[in-house]
Amino acid sequence: MSTSALAAGRRHSIGVRADGTVVAAGGNGAGECEVDAWRDVLAVAAGNVHTARNTGRSHSLGLRSDGSVRATGWNSDGQCDVGAWHDITGLAAGWRWSLGVRADGSVVAAGRSTEGQCEVGTWRDVVAVAAGDWHSVGLRADGSVFAAGGNRYGQCETGGWRGIGAISAGYLHTVGLRTDGTAVAVGRRASGACDVEDWREVVSVSAGSSHTVAATGNGRVHAVGDNSHGQCDVSGWTGIVAVAAGSTHTLGLRTDGTVVAAGSNAEEQCEVGKWTDIRRAVSP
Repeated sequence: MSTSALAAGRRHSIGVRADGTVVAAGGNGAGECEVDAWRDVLAVAAGNVHTARNTGRSHSLGLRSDGSVRATGWNSDGQCDVGAWHDITGLAAGWRWSLGVRADGSVVAAGRSTEGQCEVGTWRDVVAVAAGDWHSVGLRADGSVFAAGGNRYGQCETGGWRGIGAISAGYLHTVGLRTDGTAVAVGRRASGACDVEDWREVVSVSAGSSHTVAATGNGRVHAVGDNSHGQCDVSGWTGIVAVAAGSTHTLGLRTDGTVVAAGSNAEEQCEVGKWTDIRRAVSP
């Protein structure tokens, strides 16, 4: 399975260098950017929260090469209590919870489960997970998709999906990337974040709070949904191999390992211009 070496959260950004060290930029109100000492990291996840929520706090996760997980930042609901996790191959960070995929295909969770988003103990054959504000999503090896948690806008209505190769979860929507390079989305459609049906040749997809972005095989980027902060102003980007969407900003990983950003920079979360040697997607 592949997992991400680039992540965008509520007000911060994280990236993994080829040497396993980690860089971060943006708001550090809860210590979510305190990753300088991390080593042997393969992938990262950044806790997100819908823009309207009156909090700047978040958390960050790092998957190490030995299958253990590092965590830093906001821990009000125990979302950073992942020290006992082992044999992890993939991870995701939601608003107040964390998800991990074990090598045997089972899933572990830590943190808030008021909406049922941590009720993943029965999931099996999972190869990837995603976390939104209120819901969790799991991709099975056969290309089908699980979902748990808040479903007010149908963001968990993924039961009919087939042939999915990657997933991402936003505030109130869920996006799936099919193995044929097309995309599918469910959930709240008011912002336009689910308008992905016409996309083709997609290789990477990411759901922000109210926008969705995708990198295509020719290195260009699609974006739909809320653009109130310029987070969808990515049409001029080239040479992109992966994308990450935060609450109101978007990151793009270039083929040369550098990173570009668009959108809100209120907490300097877009100050990634000096990042170099960021990994592409990795397979633990």
